[in-house]
Amino acid sequence: MEVSHTIINLIIFVLAIYVGYHVVWTVTPALHTPLMAVTNAISAIIIVGAMLAASLTEGLIGQVMGTVAVALAAVNVFGGFLVTQRMLEMFRKKEPKVKKGDHA
Repeated sequence: MEVSHTIINLIIFVLAIYVGYHVVWTVTPALHTPLMAVTNAISAIIIVGAMLAASLTEGLIGQVMGTVAVALAAVNVFGGFLVTQRMLEMFRKKEPKVKKGDHA
């Protein structure tokens, strides 16, 4: 009996979601910024793979799906950079407030 490649890929996808969920939710807050940096790097690799998939497939459906994958991965990368930037801003020291009567 031969199992379909689609079923195997679906099982791998579901297991990856399960493992990813548990890995991300057990990370301490101090490691969120490095984790975001790593996920941005992984998303950049996914963009390269999606561009290859979009350009090397001969069928229209494969090209459209590859293009959609490129767009979604790009949104993920840019969103990840924005979130990382906001997280890093939270750790910056705030400037002391100057009272109106005080002149420096």
